This record gives sequence, structure tokens and C-alpha cells, in this order.
Amino acid sequence: MTWLSPLLDANGKLTVGKAIAAGFDALTDRFSGAFDLLETLLSAAIDTALDVLQFPHPLALIALFAALTWLLQRSWKRTVIVALCFGFVLNQGYWEEATESLALILFAGVFCMGVGVPIGIYAAHRPKVYQALLPVLDMMQTIPTFVYLIPMIVLFGIGMVPGLVATFIFVLPAPIRLTHLGISRTPLPLLEAARAFGATPRQLLWKVELPSALPQIMAGLNQTIMLSLSMVVIAALVGADGLGVPVVRALNTVNAALGFESGLVIVAVAIALDRMLRVEARA
Repeated sequence: MTWLSPLLDANGKLTVGKAIAAGFDALTDRFSGAFDLLETLLSAAIDTALDVLQFPHPLALIALFAALTWLLQRSWKRTVIVALCFGFVLNQGYWEEATESLALILFAGVFCMGVGVPIGIYAAHRPKVYQALLPVLDMMQTIPTFVYLIPMIVLFGIGMVPGLVATFIFVLPAPIRLTHLGISRTPLPLLEAARAFGATPRQLLWKVELPSALPQIMAGLNQTIMLSLSMVVIAALVGADGLGVPVVRALNTVNAALGFESGLVIVAVAIALDRMLRVEARA
């Protein structure tokens, strides 16, 4: 067991925390320029998204969200719910904070789906890879989200970017798991029929597996958005703007009125996004 001696302190305790901290310090020392560049690019992208969301009149944007809901859902009830929820946000005076949170959710959703869906597809075709990924995915969702904030501050400083990266790490397992579920449960008769007609692996993926797995993939998108929204309060602790800021302020000042007000606004945004993007309900 002498190989363990460098990882033990004087009391025989494994210095796991110190080893991980040393790893992040090494990353900062060797790749600080790369992290600074990434922070600059992400900040510029988020600022651009905020300019787009905050440029039109709030009522015009609410109408756009309602129209998008109608195009996706073809349900006037859901369209009305979305309009009422965003109208409540505007009425309570949280429109700017809501757009800041929406920008964070937008980028977290794009990054998580862009990374999670391909990984889920790959893992569905290689069961051993998925078995190896399972402990990592469990750890990513089990570690308290506050723990992610510490290395993010070390790597990116404070602001929207560390909140975005922490959200990405926490949310990523959802699209991976649900994409794997959808692809791996593609009906065998469909696959056999496609192979009998000479379908290539690429054609099997695009014309059989992905259409069959679409409800689960869209459920992964829905979960990605909901989990990202749940991170807005935690992201506020590292300087991220958005709906988490008034919640943290209410907590620091023990202001129950402000806390319930901002909490209900977050609930309204969650309901609106859920009703707008729950496309799998049509499958």
C-alpha cells in the first residue's frame, strides 16, 4: 500500500479534496489564457442574447412566445397559459431578470443538448460505454450543486459564465440518459425491417432510431430547461444576473414578501417554458 502514501496525511486520511484542488490549480496555471478566452467568448454571446431579448417591447416578446407555443403545440389553452405566465412576470416587474435567466437557460440548453444527445446515441449503441458512464452521471447529479461553484470561480471568476458552466455540468446527465433510453428502446421489428430493405447504419439512425426516440429526446430537452431554471438561484451566488438575485437578496434580508414574490415569478417562468416546449406530449 506504499503507493497510497502520497495521498495520505499524517492521520491516514485520504487527501481527496486537496488532490482535486491541486488539479484545478494546475489547470489555472497552465491554461489560464484558454479559460480567459472562453470566458470572454461566452460573456459576449450571453450579452448578445440579452440584447436580442431585451430590445423588443416586453408585450411584443410575450406575443412572440405565445405564437411559438401555438406553432409547437396547436393548443389555445397552452398558448393562453404561456401568455398569462409571462404577463405575470411583467406585472411583477421582473422582466429584465427573467430575460437574463432565459439567456442562461438558452445557452445551457443548447450546450447540454448539443453534447448530451450525441453521447446518448453513442452510449446506446455501445452498452459497455454506458455502463462505464453511469457512475459518472450519478456523481454529476449527486454532488451538491454548490460544490460546482467553487472551481468555477477559480477558473472563470464571477459573473454569468461560471453559473452557465456549473449549470451545464449539473444538467448534462439528463439529455444523455433520456437519449440513451429512447435509442435503446427502438422497436426491434422496425430495425429488422429497415435492415431487410438494405438500410445503412446512418440511415437506421436518422430514419428509424431518431424518429422513434424523439419523444424521449424532447423530454430530455424539457428536463434540461427545468433543471437549468432550478439553477438560477445557485448561479446568483457567483454573480450571475437573473431571477436568482432577488431570491438571494430576500434570503439575506429575511424578506418574506420579496422571497415569495420572486419565487412565484420563477414558478411562472417554469410553467410557461414547460407548456411551450413539451413537444413529446404530441407523440
